[in-house]
Amino acid sequence: MNRPVGPLNARPLGSPGVGAGVGAETGGRRLVLAHGFTQNAGCWGEFGRRLASTAEVVAVDLPGHGRSHHDEADLIESARLLTETGGTGVYLGYSMGGRVALHAALDHPDRVTGLVLIGATAGIDDAAERASRRVADDGLAQRLLAEGLPAFLDRWLAGPLFAGLSAEQAALPQRLTNRADGLAASLRRCGTGTQEPLWERLAELRVPVLVVVGGADRKFSDLGARLVTSMTGTSAEVLSIPGTHAVHLEQPERTATAVATRLDRWFGADR
Repeated sequence: MNRPVGPLNARPLGSPGVGAGVGAETGGRRLVLAHGFTQNAGCWGEFGRRLASTAEVVAVDLPGHGRSHHDEADLIESARLLTETGGTGVYLGYSMGGRVALHAALDHPDRVTGLVLIGATAGIDDAAERASRRVADDGLAQRLLAEGLPAFLDRWLAGPLFAGLSAEQAALPQRLTNRADGLAASLRRCGTGTQEPLWERLAELRVPVLVVVGGADRKFSDLGARLVTSMTGTSAEVLSIPGTHAVHLEQPERTATAVATRLDRWFGADR
Protein backbone atom coordinates (compact mmCIF):
# COMPACT_ATOMS: atom_id res chain seq x y z
CA MET A 1 0.00 0.00 0.00
CA ASN A 2 1.33 3.44 -0.91
CA ARG A 3 1.80 5.68 2.10
CA PRO A 4 0.22 9.14 1.95
CA VAL A 5 2.58 12.07 1.67
CA GLY A 6 2.15 15.65 2.84
CA PRO A 7 0.53 17.08 5.97
CA LEU A 8 -2.55 15.88 7.79
CA ASN A 9 -6.02 17.13 6.98
CA ALA A 10 -6.95 20.23 8.99
CA ARG A 11 -9.86 22.62 9.19
CA PRO A 12 -10.24 26.04 10.78
CA LEU A 13 -12.91 26.46 13.43
CA GLY A 14 -14.96 29.63 13.71
CA SER A 15 -15.98 32.19 11.15
CA PRO A 16 -14.56 32.25 7.60
CA GLY A 17 -11.08 33.70 7.61
CA VAL A 18 -10.36 32.68 11.20
CA GLY A 19 -7.60 30.12 10.99
CA ALA A 20 -7.68 30.26 7.19
CA GLY A 21 -3.90 30.34 6.95
CA VAL A 22 -3.18 26.79 8.04
CA GLY A 23 0.55 26.53 8.64
CA ALA A 24 1.03 30.27 9.14
CA GLU A 25 3.33 31.37 11.94
CA THR A 26 0.95 33.36 14.12
CA GLY A 27 2.34 32.69 17.58
CA GLY A 28 0.69 32.08 20.92
CA ARG A 29 -2.87 32.97 19.97
CA ARG A 30 -2.97 30.09 17.53
CA LEU A 31 -4.49 26.91 18.92
CA VAL A 32 -3.92 23.54 17.25
CA LEU A 33 -6.38 20.86 18.39
CA ALA A 34 -5.59 17.13 18.46
CA HIS A 35 -8.60 14.89 19.13
CA GLY A 36 -9.02 11.55 20.89
CA PHE A 37 -9.37 8.03 19.52
CA THR A 38 -12.46 7.49 17.26
CA GLN A 39 -12.93 11.26 16.94
CA ASN A 40 -11.77 13.66 14.23
CA ALA A 41 -11.53 17.40 13.59
CA GLY A 42 -15.32 17.67 13.46
CA CYS A 43 -15.88 16.42 17.03
CA TRP A 44 -14.92 19.46 19.14
CA GLY A 45 -18.49 20.74 19.37
CA GLU A 46 -19.34 23.71 21.56
CA PHE A 47 -15.91 23.62 23.17
CA GLY A 48 -14.23 24.20 19.82
CA ARG A 49 -16.68 26.93 18.86
CA ARG A 50 -16.03 28.79 22.10
CA LEU A 51 -12.27 28.54 21.64
CA ALA A 52 -12.61 29.91 18.12
CA SER A 53 -14.16 33.08 19.52
CA THR A 54 -10.94 33.87 21.40
CA ALA A 55 -8.13 32.52 19.19
CA GLU A 56 -7.22 31.30 15.74
CA VAL A 57 -8.14 27.62 15.99
CA VAL A 58 -7.14 24.80 13.67
CA ALA A 59 -8.47 21.29 14.26
CA VAL A 60 -6.45 18.43 12.78
CA ASP A 61 -7.45 14.91 11.74
CA LEU A 62 -4.83 12.65 13.30
CA PRO A 63 -3.50 9.62 11.34
CA GLY A 64 -6.16 7.01 10.68
CA HIS A 65 -8.95 9.46 11.51
CA GLY A 66 -11.20 11.68 9.41
CA ARG A 67 -9.68 12.55 6.06
CA SER A 68 -6.09 11.99 7.16
CA HIS A 69 -4.98 8.50 6.26
CA HIS A 70 -1.27 8.14 7.16
CA ASP A 71 -2.26 4.84 8.76
CA GLU A 72 1.37 3.74 9.16
CA ALA A 73 2.25 6.66 11.45
CA ASP A 74 3.23 5.91 15.03
CA LEU A 75 3.14 8.50 17.82
CA ILE A 76 6.50 10.02 16.90
CA GLU A 77 5.55 10.36 13.23
CA SER A 78 2.08 11.60 14.20
CA ALA A 79 3.68 14.37 16.27
CA ARG A 80 5.88 15.37 13.35
CA LEU A 81 2.90 15.46 11.00
CA LEU A 82 0.84 17.38 13.55
CA THR A 83 3.41 20.15 13.89
CA GLU A 84 4.02 20.24 10.13
CA THR A 85 0.29 20.78 9.70
CA GLY A 86 -0.42 23.05 12.66
CA GLY A 87 2.51 25.45 12.52
CA THR A 88 3.59 27.45 15.56
CA GLY A 89 1.15 27.90 18.42
CA VAL A 90 -0.38 26.34 21.52
CA TYR A 91 -1.10 22.63 21.10
CA LEU A 92 -4.19 21.26 22.81
CA GLY A 93 -4.66 17.50 22.88
CA TYR A 94 -7.32 15.27 24.36
CA SER A 95 -6.58 11.68 25.46
CA MET A 96 -4.74 10.07 22.49
CA GLY A 97 -4.34 13.56 21.03
CA GLY A 98 -2.80 14.65 24.31
CA ARG A 99 -0.12 12.00 23.97
CA VAL A 100 0.58 13.15 20.40
CA ALA A 101 0.70 16.80 21.54
CA LEU A 102 3.10 15.88 24.34
CA HIS A 103 5.41 14.21 21.83
CA ALA A 104 5.12 17.33 19.66
CA ALA A 105 6.16 19.61 22.53
CA LEU A 106 9.17 17.43 23.40
CA ASP A 107 10.37 16.63 19.88
CA HIS A 108 9.45 19.90 18.10
CA PRO A 109 9.82 22.61 20.74
CA ASP A 110 10.29 25.31 18.10
CA ARG A 111 6.66 24.84 17.04
CA VAL A 112 4.95 24.57 20.44
CA THR A 113 4.52 27.78 22.46
CA GLY A 114 2.21 26.29 25.08
CA LEU A 115 0.55 22.99 25.89
CA VAL A 116 -2.94 22.03 27.07
CA LEU A 117 -3.51 18.37 27.91
CA ILE A 118 -7.00 17.01 28.63
CA GLY A 119 -7.33 13.50 30.07
CA ALA A 120 -3.79 12.60 29.01
CA THR A 121 -0.84 10.52 30.19
CA ALA A 122 2.89 10.29 29.52
CA GLY A 123 2.62 6.54 29.03
CA ILE A 124 2.77 3.26 30.93
CA ASP A 125 5.93 2.79 33.01
CA ASP A 126 5.94 -0.98 33.39
CA ALA A 127 7.15 -2.93 30.34
CA ALA A 128 4.97 -5.94 31.09
CA GLU A 129 1.91 -3.73 31.46
CA ARG A 130 2.72 -2.03 28.16
CA ALA A 131 2.99 -5.41 26.45
CA SER A 132 -0.35 -6.47 27.91
CA ARG A 133 -1.93 -3.24 26.67
CA ARG A 134 -0.56 -3.85 23.16
CA VAL A 135 -2.19 -7.27 23.11
CA ALA A 136 -5.47 -5.79 24.33
CA ASP A 137 -5.38 -3.02 21.71
CA ASP A 138 -4.65 -5.53 18.96
CA GLY A 139 -7.65 -7.57 20.09
CA LEU A 140 -9.77 -4.42 20.08
CA ALA A 141 -8.58 -3.63 16.55
CA GLN A 142 -9.53 -7.12 15.40
CA ARG A 143 -12.97 -6.77 16.96
CA LEU A 144 -13.45 -3.37 15.30
CA LEU A 145 -12.67 -4.83 11.88
CA ALA A 146 -14.89 -7.86 12.50
CA GLU A 147 -18.01 -6.10 13.80
CA GLY A 148 -17.78 -2.89 11.78
CA LEU A 149 -17.56 0.75 12.78
CA PRO A 150 -21.22 1.46 13.80
CA ALA A 151 -21.42 -1.44 16.27
CA PHE A 152 -17.96 -0.71 17.62
CA LEU A 153 -18.76 2.97 18.24
CA ASP A 154 -22.02 2.12 19.98
CA ARG A 155 -20.13 -0.11 22.38
CA TRP A 156 -17.22 2.33 22.75
CA LEU A 157 -19.42 5.29 23.67
CA ALA A 158 -21.43 3.17 26.12
CA GLY A 159 -18.32 2.76 28.28
CA PRO A 160 -17.87 4.53 31.63
CA LEU A 161 -15.36 7.07 30.25
CA PHE A 162 -18.11 8.66 28.16
CA ALA A 163 -21.13 8.14 30.40
CA GLY A 164 -21.48 11.89 30.95
CA LEU A 165 -21.85 12.79 27.27
CA SER A 166 -25.15 13.71 25.67
CA ALA A 167 -25.87 12.41 22.18
CA GLU A 168 -24.84 15.76 20.70
CA GLN A 169 -21.62 15.87 22.71
CA ALA A 170 -20.71 12.32 21.71
CA ALA A 171 -20.80 13.42 18.03
CA LEU A 172 -21.61 9.95 16.71
CA PRO A 173 -22.38 11.14 13.15
CA GLN A 174 -18.95 12.74 12.93
CA ARG A 175 -17.23 9.65 14.35
CA LEU A 176 -19.00 7.51 11.75
CA THR A 177 -17.12 9.35 9.00
CA ASN A 178 -13.92 7.61 10.14
CA ARG A 179 -12.69 4.36 8.56
CA ALA A 180 -12.60 1.10 10.49
CA ASP A 181 -9.20 0.17 9.04
CA GLY A 182 -7.81 3.61 9.93
CA LEU A 183 -8.96 3.32 13.54
CA ALA A 184 -7.60 -0.23 13.80
CA ALA A 185 -4.23 1.00 12.55
CA SER A 186 -4.31 3.80 15.11
CA LEU A 187 -4.93 1.32 17.93
CA ARG A 188 -1.97 -0.76 16.84
CA ARG A 189 0.48 2.08 16.18
CA CYS A 190 -0.59 4.87 18.52
CA GLY A 191 -2.11 3.03 21.47
CA THR A 192 -0.74 3.57 24.96
CA GLY A 193 0.94 0.16 24.82
CA THR A 194 3.11 1.21 21.88
CA GLN A 195 4.27 4.44 23.55
CA GLU A 196 7.66 4.60 25.19
CA PRO A 197 6.91 6.35 28.48
CA LEU A 198 7.81 10.04 28.50
CA TRP A 199 7.81 10.65 32.26
CA GLU A 200 11.59 11.09 32.50
CA ARG A 201 11.54 13.63 29.65
CA LEU A 202 8.87 15.93 31.10
CA ALA A 203 11.50 18.08 32.82
CA GLU A 204 12.69 19.09 29.33
CA LEU A 205 9.52 21.14 28.72
CA ARG A 206 10.04 24.90 28.73
CA VAL A 207 6.59 26.09 27.65
CA PRO A 208 3.65 26.76 29.99
CA VAL A 209 1.36 23.78 30.50
CA LEU A 210 -2.25 23.36 31.60
CA VAL A 211 -3.43 19.85 32.45
CA VAL A 212 -7.24 19.50 32.58
CA VAL A 213 -8.93 16.51 34.22
CA GLY A 214 -12.48 15.51 35.00
CA GLY A 215 -13.06 15.44 38.74
CA ALA A 216 -14.84 12.07 38.53
CA ASP A 217 -12.09 10.58 36.35
CA ARG A 218 -9.96 9.22 39.19
CA LYS A 219 -7.33 7.52 37.04
CA PHE A 220 -6.58 10.56 34.92
CA SER A 221 -6.83 12.92 37.87
CA ASP A 222 -3.95 11.00 39.44
CA LEU A 223 -2.06 10.97 36.14
CA GLY A 224 -2.64 14.70 35.70
CA ALA A 225 -1.17 15.44 39.11
CA ARG A 226 1.85 13.30 38.27
CA LEU A 227 2.31 15.08 34.93
CA VAL A 228 2.46 18.49 36.59
CA THR A 229 4.77 17.30 39.36
CA SER A 230 7.17 15.91 36.74
CA MET A 231 7.31 19.13 34.69
CA THR A 232 10.00 20.72 36.83
CA GLY A 233 11.45 22.96 34.10
CA THR A 234 8.39 25.06 33.42
CA SER A 235 5.19 26.54 34.82
CA ALA A 236 2.55 23.80 34.90
CA GLU A 237 -0.76 23.40 36.68
CA VAL A 238 -3.55 20.85 36.89
CA LEU A 239 -7.17 21.98 36.77
CA SER A 240 -9.98 19.67 37.88
CA ILE A 241 -13.42 20.38 36.41
CA PRO A 242 -16.56 18.42 37.41
CA GLY A 243 -17.06 15.66 34.87
CA THR A 244 -15.57 12.47 33.52
CA HIS A 245 -12.92 11.70 30.91
CA ALA A 246 -14.25 13.98 28.16
CA VAL A 247 -14.78 16.92 30.50
CA HIS A 248 -14.20 19.51 27.74
CA LEU A 249 -17.25 18.15 25.92
CA GLU A 250 -19.36 17.81 29.06
CA GLN A 251 -18.41 21.28 30.34
CA PRO A 252 -17.50 23.21 27.17
CA GLU A 253 -18.03 26.74 28.49
CA ARG A 254 -16.11 26.20 31.70
CA THR A 255 -13.23 24.38 30.02
CA ALA A 256 -12.93 26.83 27.10
CA THR A 257 -12.95 29.77 29.54
CA ALA A 258 -10.15 28.13 31.51
CA VAL A 259 -8.07 27.68 28.36
CA ALA A 260 -8.69 31.27 27.19
CA THR A 261 -7.77 32.60 30.64
CA ARG A 262 -4.45 30.74 30.52
CA LEU A 263 -3.69 32.07 27.04
CA ASP A 264 -4.20 35.62 28.37
CA ARG A 265 -1.97 34.84 31.31
CA TRP A 266 0.76 33.22 29.20
CA PHE A 267 0.85 35.64 26.28
CA GLY A 268 -1.04 38.76 27.31
CA ALA A 269 -4.67 39.66 26.66
CA ASP A 270 -3.84 41.75 23.59
CA ARG A 271 -2.22 38.99 21.54
